[in-house]
Amino acid sequence: MNMITFTLTTSLTLTIILTSLNLWLAQITPDSEKLSPYECGFDPLGSARLPFSIRFFLVAIMFLLFDLEIALLLPLPWATQLQSPLTTLTWTSTLLSLLMLGLAHEWNQGGLEWAE
Repeated sequence: MNMITFTLTTSLTLTIILTSLNLWLAQITPDSEKLSPYECGFDPLGSARLPFSIRFFLVAIMFLLFDLEIALLLPLPWATQLQSPLTTLTWTSTLLSLLMLGLAHEWNQGGLEWAE
């Protein structure tokens, strides 16, 4: 048996065992305490089903967008060791310029203002 087959078999077996244990041992007994919204230790003040402000979602999406820039720029130190580091730096500069233009546009449009 080669290593890949062994790894896949072990992973599948472990996954099935842990899932079965979870389904067998889990206590599914909802009560009023579990169904009530949690508000930092205080008694619930209202319904947990109130809609969020669209501003919250916009800020979250912008955070994800600008956070992805870090994931795209992580390989940059190693990429400068390639045969053509000028191409790498050009693409990096283009990416950073687009992100900075997007940030400036959001700032001018008021998308970063939390309070209205």
